[in-house]
Amino acid sequence: MSFESGSVAVRLFYVVKGLPKDAVERFNRHVAPPLKNLGSQSQQGWVGGRHLLDTPITEENAYYGGYLRLALVKAERKVPTSLLRAECMLEEVAYMRAEGKPFVDRKARSEIRKQVMNRLLPTMPPTLKGIPFIYDERDRILYAGALSDNQLDVFLIHFKATVGVDLIPIAAGTAAAKRRSINVADWSKTSFSPEVPDTEMEDTPGLDFLTWLWFASEARGGVFTTKQAGEFGIAIEGPLLFTRVGDGAHEISLRKGLPTVSAEAKTALLSGKKLRRAKLLFARADENWSCSFDAETFVFRGLKLPEPKEMLDPASRFQERVQKIADFRDLFFELFDLFLDDHCDAKKWSATKNEIHQWSADRAMRR
Repeated sequence: MSFESGSVAVRLFYVVKGLPKDAVERFNRHVAPPLKNLGSQSQQGWVGGRHLLDTPITEENAYYGGYLRLALVKAERKVPTSLLRAECMLEEVAYMRAEGKPFVDRKARSEIRKQVMNRLLPTMPPTLKGIPFIYDERDRILYAGALSDNQLDVFLIHFKATVGVDLIPIAAGTAAAKRRSINVADWSKTSFSPEVPDTEMEDTPGLDFLTWLWFASEARGGVFTTKQAGEFGIAIEGPLLFTRVGDGAHEISLRKGLPTVSAEAKTALLSGKKLRRAKLLFARADENWSCSFDAETFVFRGLKLPEPKEMLDPASRFQERVQKIADFRDLFFELFDLFLDDHCDAKKWSATKNEIHQWSADRAMRR
């Protein structure tokens, strides 16, 4: 599972009231069924954090390094596409010979496919997919590998049904409400281009933040000092994904070379597009983090953590990795707070927009 080693792919959630004291028992009541029970329909349930067959769930395998660590597992049988296609072709050839026909009509083809699927499916080995999560009880933050919209919906539904707790996905709106009691719906629309009026823009607080962060990393030096985090640096790199809802090309993706200083990046900014996805690099003292960040969903992919300075046992290494994720989270939201402070002061925000307009128009380009 990605939290134990390598880079991390994660979405964050607020657990406002925390988890009930009998959470482990509740997860065990919704434990993943044995694979011997798996038929043609998929089955889902919770497992411990050691592997995708880690049942039953007890205090011993639910907690690791002081953190609740479990996974939602989906088990199903699948017929590989190539095998299904080949088996169907065999049956269709036999059908044409038996019926003396030069082709197979649509109805017969559909029936053959259904019969082949019913015959092969019970013989297929189970496939397992897991959505791992870690719960930080002290901060009431949950980290989960629920990245896609479908994974998010499934995870939220099963979590609520299991422990009776609503998870709140952290994004621009929920973070602003939690950290500053700000309703982003009250914000006026913002254009970061001198050539596009505010009235033509959409409400995109997450994209506003990432575009502001790109501006701050370049025009304001990219070095910040806060009471909580001290001094740290931030840089933006490609690949870059620009988005704007409206006429013309809605999305532009820039890869390879130096997309941040490309003519295409400047053109995207001046046309009113905002940065939706980019690579973030954080540096503090001798520690470095990097990841791909999606500003619309607040999903972090490929998050690389600082390496430990000494050899650690597995549990201690896990603890340190989770702490480094929390450190990254704190640095990230320190910047988000600076953005909120900028945005919620009318005079300051007006001046910032003018700075960004100038930055967009004057930025250097490499062809």
